[in-house]
Amino acid sequence: MTPDQSLLDLSDTLFSITVALYSVALVAFCAQLAFGRRPAQARQLVAAGAAGTPGGRAADDADLAGPRRAQRWGAVAIGLTVLGALAHAGVLLCRGLALDRLPWGNMYEFATAVVLVAVIAYVVLAVRSPALRHIGVFVLAPVVLGMVAIGLFLYVEGGPLIAALRSSWLAIHVSTAIIGFGIFLVSGIASVLYLVRSKDEQKPAEERGAGFVARLPESSVLDRLAHRTAVFGFPIWTFAVIAGAIWAESAWGRFWGWDPKETWSFIAWVVYAAYLHARTTAGWRGRPAAWVNVIGLVVMIFNLTFVNLVSSGLHSYAGVE
Repeated sequence: MTPDQSLLDLSDTLFSITVALYSVALVAFCAQLAFGRRPAQARQLVAAGAAGTPGGRAADDADLAGPRRAQRWGAVAIGLTVLGALAHAGVLLCRGLALDRLPWGNMYEFATAVVLVAVIAYVVLAVRSPALRHIGVFVLAPVVLGMVAIGLFLYVEGGPLIAALRSSWLAIHVSTAIIGFGIFLVSGIASVLYLVRSKDEQKPAEERGAGFVARLPESSVLDRLAHRTAVFGFPIWTFAVIAGAIWAESAWGRFWGWDPKETWSFIAWVVYAAYLHARTTAGWRGRPAAWVNVIGLVVMIFNLTFVNLVSSGLHSYAGVE
């Protein structure tokens, strides 16, 4: 089948639009963080504005202007992120329709899909829990950087799948790997922010930071976010590893051969299993467990970049696993 060049061109255009929308959303999240107050302080001001106490006074409009402005910027940022995600989905949809195949047959498509999953996961969480909009800067910043890097270094012209990837297992194995990776990305960012926030909370009240750290959600909220997303992503990644082994047996006559990609996928699985275990183990809860989760994210990124781009193995031809 001859690729539909008009759809491929539209996909490339939507990629640029996606980066632009995410960049503007990032600026809006920065404005929200700049105008916002510490979550506890904002709640106190709103409560004070709603009802004054005898002998006291209600918070005046000037006191409430900052939190209200931050809320507006947060709503704008989420709206722009949703628009960016729609354009982002259009990138893959147009490419898939143009090529008449699933749009994750190479590293460009795979990485683009991973970032989309991470954005969708964050948007769902931020809509369900508005307090998480305060971490939007730290989600959108790596998203924008990642999309720019994908466009600059991983882009390839659309073409048909090579023979080795023409299998129904592409839809099963690679799809679940994309979903698992995207969710782990959000979980890892939450753990990094938890480490920063919890360290600040351990200081005496008068020594705590007054900048962006003070405006982050409480460490318990970030820890819970990291854990729940990891719990959700772990069985998906487990299935991806198992499905990959089954596909390997079908394609190469063995379930496991310790190919670099297989090895690092298994290492990532072990690290996330260790994180989930550490999260429930006395002495490992809190910061030690969070560090394990961060290591898991580093392993995943290493697996996507170095293993695909530098090492040689049976998976090098496609840049996906």
